[in-house]
Amino acid sequence: MRRVAVTGIGVISPLGNDVGEFFGGLVSGRSGIGRLTGTAAGRRGAQWTTPAPTHIGGAVTFDPSRHFAAPRLRMLDRVSQFALAAADQAVRAARIAWADVDRDRIGVFLGTGMGGAETTDDGYYTLYAERSERTKPFSVLMAMTNAAASWIGIEYGLTGPNLTFSTACSSSAVAIGEAAQRIRSGEADIMLAGGSEAPLSFGTLVAWDALKTLASEDVADPSASCKPFAKDRTGLVLAEGAAILVLEEWQHALTRGAHIHAEVAGYGLYTDAVHITRPTVNGQASAMQRALSAAALQPEDIGYINAHGTATLANDVVETCAIRQVFGKDADRVPVSSTKSMHGHLLGAAGAIEFAAAVLAMERRILPPTINLRIADPECDLDYVPGQARTGVEPRAVMSNSFAFGGTNAVLIARSVERA
Repeated sequence: MRRVAVTGIGVISPLGNDVGEFFGGLVSGRSGIGRLTGTAAGRRGAQWTTPAPTHIGGAVTFDPSRHFAAPRLRMLDRVSQFALAAADQAVRAARIAWADVDRDRIGVFLGTGMGGAETTDDGYYTLYAERSERTKPFSVLMAMTNAAASWIGIEYGLTGPNLTFSTACSSSAVAIGEAAQRIRSGEADIMLAGGSEAPLSFGTLVAWDALKTLASEDVADPSASCKPFAKDRTGLVLAEGAAILVLEEWQHALTRGAHIHAEVAGYGLYTDAVHITRPTVNGQASAMQRALSAAALQPEDIGYINAHGTATLANDVVETCAIRQVFGKDADRVPVSSTKSMHGHLLGAAGAIEFAAAVLAMERRILPPTINLRIADPECDLDYVPGQARTGVEPRAVMSNSFAFGGTNAVLIARSVERA
């Protein structure tokens, strides 16, 4: 069986636009969540003259003109801008010498839940609010869900498999897991895999507010509005950003002297098939069990879990119960944290950015905390690493959970290089 290495990571996030800033923000317990304004994430101010249903989110500070020339920028939705910028970081970090690799054996698997949401929202605003008879000529090309993955392939001339996965909040975890499978099967030597999301448009916020899943703003401190596993949690906080990982066949990476962050050791996929929004303990537990089996690991081998941890009333309890079901006596031992408390919920990009956080936590031997957890829900009774990062740890393997509307549960496991 061919093994899969992580040789590059790129991140665009509310905590910063590179791996150092992102992980530094996590371990310092800094929140990237705050009040949204008309231009906080590049929106047209006119759309915000009507009161928004929520004023909080995880917005990225991002100047696209620093990354793209004006003619090209006219064809890129924000979701594609993030994806390309994160891919550039990942590729540079992996130090791929393009003249020495076969681009027919390099592919792109990307996850996104909303695709070009900003372009879609802007187009409808132009048509219905401004009464225009036309919208941007590239609207379809900017909004289509596979645009970001396609642009990455075009950027590097990658003619291997190129697919976009849209399974709501597990989209990018599925993309990474499926990309690893392509390498194991021998179809590819390198895959750029991850996700991108830019959902902070006015219309998207209105739609999510209608689901009654968004957090209420913490009046005393808006940055503390996301409270996973806490007794006073009120819901999730939408956020934007991207994370791309370079996955590479192990021997291929060793031959070219690449730095290996970790091994992608396990991937578990399980569908609830019960309810479009309601999570199930069995579905989440089955995905974790399948990932452990694929990695040939036992629960006691896992040294950290990056939880899905959305801060919704239902998910946090269900995920806690699922972890207890799978880990048994080890459930009280294993540290669990939700980094969504700091970067918010990136929807389709959540799995990728959280897997990146888990890999970095294992490699750097420091576990990010769950912030804003002052009083835990009595039904959420695990070790959630509350408040402060935990040092002095040496995880052999880490798990990242991604559970989605629609019932697609995806779990990834990474193993440390020392134990690989």
